[in-house]
Amino acid sequence: MLIIAGLGNPGSKYAGNRHNIGFMAVDAIHRRHSFSPWSKKFKAQIAEGELGGEKVLLIKPQTYMNLSGEAVGEAMRFYKLQPADLVAIYDELDLPQGKARLKTGGGHGGHNGIKSLDAHCGKEYRRLRLGIGHPGVKEMVQNHVLGDFAKADKAWLEPLLDTLADNADMLVRNEDSQLMNKIALALGGKPDEEKPRKESKDSEKKPAGQSHIRQARNNNQPKLPATGPMADMLKKMFGNKGE
Repeated sequence: MLIIAGLGNPGSKYAGNRHNIGFMAVDAIHRRHSFSPWSKKFKAQIAEGELGGEKVLLIKPQTYMNLSGEAVGEAMRFYKLQPADLVAIYDELDLPQGKARLKTGGGHGGHNGIKSLDAHCGKEYRRLRLGIGHPGVKEMVQNHVLGDFAKADKAWLEPLLDTLADNADMLVRNEDSQLMNKIALALGGKPDEEKPRKESKDSEKKPAGQSHIRQARNNNQPKLPATGPMADMLKKMFGNKGE
């Protein structure tokens, strides 16, 4: 069984907030696939269904963001699940809008919902971070995070959520890099797997070159005497090998 937890704050007041993109993602998955109606359990809203032939529990903690781990941890203990059986979906300030990253474990990055999950669920769960962009000024972060998405954000937000919902079964099959590539392509980017190839091509164009220290040595190499006492001494020390 897999738990997919979307993080956010409950209530209509917060429904459109950037901080609630985790709720939005889980709602999109719920709409796209055959899940039960939302019900209340584990201090959360939950819905049961299947993805990729495996039982999945969607969960939206109703404890407010800072206590998200209480709800998710309770569900994990009830079903006797491990951190590897959990995927958390949440907002990421340090990713540009529309970018997504998925990895196992890591730090909380100052995200209070993830701090709570780490405390109640362990740390080795998969973390799907959805970029909401940074306002650029530290003092504006709170208003940005707790502010609603603008109308213009629909241009990237809707394809992001739609693509995630369409391919949610990849989360069950652990096809993390393939899912990230699909999201990148849907938003007009390039698959991540192509990036290393591009970098290797760029590196091939550059001369194999030497470090700046070696270049300085080669360019300023002094001329050694070919004859005389100094030459005889050098030959005894280094032999006749030249460089």
